[in-house]
Amino acid sequence: MAKHRKDRDSWGEWSLGDKNVYDWSSEEEEPDGRARPVQVLLVKDDHTFELDEGALSRILLAEEVRDREVVAISVAGAFRKGKSFLMDFMLRYMYNHASESWLGDRDEPLTGFSWRGGSERETTGIQIWSEVFLVDKPDGRKVAVLLMDTQGTFDSQSTLRDSATVFALSTMISSMQVYNISQNVQEDDLQHLQLFTEYGRLAMEETFLKPFQSMIFLVRDWSFPYEFPYGQEGGMKFLEKRLKISENQHEELQNVRKHIHSCFTNISCFLMPHPGLKVATNPHFDGRISEIDGDFLNNLKVLVPWLLSPHNIDVKEINGSKITCRGLVEYFKAYIKIYQGEELPHPKSMLQATAEANNLAAVAAAKDLYNKKMEEVCGGDRPFLAPSELQARHGAIREEALQVFRGVKKMGGEEFSRRYLQQLEGEVDEVFVQYIKHNDSKNIFHAARTPATLFVVIFVMYVAAGITGFVGVDIIASLCNMILGLALITLCTWAYIRYSGEYRELGAVIDQVAGALWDQGSTNEAFYKLYNVAANHRHLYQHAFPGPQVEEGAEERDKKRD
Repeated sequence: MAKHRKDRDSWGEWSLGDKNVYDWSSEEEEPDGRARPVQVLLVKDDHTFELDEGALSRILLAEEVRDREVVAISVAGAFRKGKSFLMDFMLRYMYNHASESWLGDRDEPLTGFSWRGGSERETTGIQIWSEVFLVDKPDGRKVAVLLMDTQGTFDSQSTLRDSATVFALSTMISSMQVYNISQNVQEDDLQHLQLFTEYGRLAMEETFLKPFQSMIFLVRDWSFPYEFPYGQEGGMKFLEKRLKISENQHEELQNVRKHIHSCFTNISCFLMPHPGLKVATNPHFDGRISEIDGDFLNNLKVLVPWLLSPHNIDVKEINGSKITCRGLVEYFKAYIKIYQGEELPHPKSMLQATAEANNLAAVAAAKDLYNKKMEEVCGGDRPFLAPSELQARHGAIREEALQVFRGVKKMGGEEFSRRYLQQLEGEVDEVFVQYIKHNDSKNIFHAARTPATLFVVIFVMYVAAGITGFVGVDIIASLCNMILGLALITLCTWAYIRYSGEYRELGAVIDQVAGALWDQGSTNEAFYKLYNVAANHRHLYQHAFPGPQVEEGAEERDKKRD
C-alpha cells in the first residue's frame, strides 16, 4: 500500500501533500495510474544497498522505451540544498515544454518528487520518475529521458561510504549529472567530487576514454552577480576561474582540477539567485511560484530548458557506445554489485563491472535478435518446418547473432569478452533445443513416433523368430517371441494411456524408450536393414512360411504352361 507523507529542503523543499507523495515499491502498482517517484536504490539501516530490480525493470523495460537510446539526468549534491525542488520544476517542463508558460499556474502547489524544508534529510538512495519521456532529437531520433533524484551527501545519518556510493553510482549511470552546490564552489566541493570520480580517473587509464559525460555545476543562492552574472555565461566564466590550473598552485590543488577535467567529457556551470525569504523561512510554503522571487523564476525559465531541450540532452554512452534502456538495466545491476560489499571497491573493480555489464548488454542484444528472428521462422503461429530447414535457418541466425555481439564495442579486452561469447553460444543452443521441441509439436506425425517404433520392433522380432526357429535356434526364437509379445503389450498399453489420459507417467516412459530406439537410427535405416534381411534370406522365408511357398510353386507351374 502506498504511504502518504508530509514534510519540507532548505532551498524550499516542501512536501507534496497527502495526495501527492507515495512510497512505491516493486511489489505495488501505481495507486491511481499516475506517474510517481520510484525508489530503485534502497539504503538499509545497516548501511548496505539494495537494488529494486523489479521496479527498475518495470520502468526501463517497458515495450515503448526498452530499445530506445536513453538520456539519464541526475541531480546530486549535499543534503537540504533543494535538489528535489529543482527536479519538480524539471518535471513540469517535461510535461509542458511545448508551452511557453510551462511553469504553470502561479498558485499551483509544486508536486512530483518528495521535498520539504527543514534541517533533516528527505530523499534516501536513488529515486527515478516512473514515466520515461520520449523526446525527438533534432536529427530525428526519438530518445528516452529518465529523471533521477538522489540522496544528499554528508547528512548526519550517512557514512562517507554511503555518500560516496550514491554520488558515484548516480554519476556512473547518468549521462548528465547536475552537481547541486550552495552559494559558491569551494575547495571541499571539488575535493569531494575528486573522491567520487577517482574511480573514473583510474578506469580511464585502462580504457583511454573519459569515463563520465556531462557535469553541470549548479551554484544555488549565488550572491555575487556583480562579479559573475546569473546564468550560463556568468557560470562558465566563474567555473573557468575556479578550475584554472596555474604554476603557483599547490600540487594537491592542481591534481584536484586535473582529475575533474580528465573524468568528464563536458563541464559547464550555471549561477542561480536565491528564491526569496518566503521560500526559506515560511514553514507552510508549498511551491507556489507566486511566492518565489522574480529573479529566481526568470533564471529558472532559462536553466530548465537549457538542461532539457532536445538540442542539449546527451544520450548515455559507455566506451563510445550509445546505451539503451535495456542496457542501462544491466549496468545498474552490475554497478550495484560492487557497492554491496563492506568497503568501497577498488577503482579497478568498477572497470571490471563496467566491462561485465557491457558484455552482458551485448549478449542480451544478440539473444534478443536471435529470439526475434527465430520467432519469425517457427514461432507460435508458424507452420511446421522441416528439421533440416530449421537447422539451416538456426545456423544462419545464430551466426548473425554472434556477429551482433562481436560488433558491439566492449570493454575488458578480447580474452574477457570470449567468455561471454561462449555464454551466448551456449544460451542460443539451449534456446534452439526449445524451438526444436516447439516445432516438433506442430508435426501431426510426431505423435506416431512411438507406435511406429513399436510396430517396427514387432515386425523385426516376428521375422527374426521365424528365421531362428527355422534354423533350429529355439532359444533365440523364444527370446524374439518374448520381445514381440512385450512390444505388443506395450503398444496396447500406450494406446490405452493415450485414449484414457491415465497413467501418464508410464506413457512418458514408453515415449522416452521409443524415442531412444528411434534415435538409434531413422525409420529409413530400419526399413533398409529389414529389406536387406528379406532379400538375403528369401529362401529361408519360403521354408519358414508355407503360404508364400505355395504361391511361388503356382507361379512356376504357370510359367511352364506358357
